[in-house]
Amino acid sequence: MTVAPETGLAPATAVVIGGSAGAVQALLRILPTLPADYPAPVMVVVHIPADRDNALVPLLRDRCRMTVKEAEDKEPALPGVIYFAPSDYHLLAETDRTLSLSSDEPVNMSRPAIDVLFESAADAFGPALTAVVLTGANSDGAHGAKAVVAAGGVVVVEDPAGAYASAMPAAALQACPAATPMNLDAIAAYLSRLGTT
Repeated sequence: MTVAPETGLAPATAVVIGGSAGAVQALLRILPTLPADYPAPVMVVVHIPADRDNALVPLLRDRCRMTVKEAEDKEPALPGVIYFAPSDYHLLAETDRTLSLSSDEPVNMSRPAIDVLFESAADAFGPALTAVVLTGANSDGAHGAKAVVAAGGVVVVEDPAGAYASAMPAAALQACPAATPMNLDAIAAYLSRLGTT
């Protein structure tokens, strides 16, 4: 059963995060706060142009206590690791708790797409999933957020009023009224507490 962020903590087995425009600064506020022994894998999709390498991994590796890496096809999703979707590949969570990469068509004009990760993770982790939608300029993540809630998981959305680009979090809130808006510091504190009680 879903536990709302304002009333308690969900027993998160996995965390998924999606963002686009402005997401780098948002992630720099959130991910370094998580402890090295974080009890869940964290899977992240940020919209990256197909012709660019993902510079987020080296940027965050130096700032995070958790292990930070680019996701590889068929590797297990392990606690204490932050996995980033590679440039030009969708990142999916499988029901056997492994990760997979796909070069299927873009979704919402994006590959990687947030919806693809969120929907697959909802199938894989069900009520043990926490999803976070950050700043961005389109609606990617809205359908995925609905899938997470339908599977019993929890969705947290960056407060559109304070987001660098409000369109993505606003679309997620509109599509998923069960989602809880929070500012970045509150999201960081909430994720840090997951699995500690």
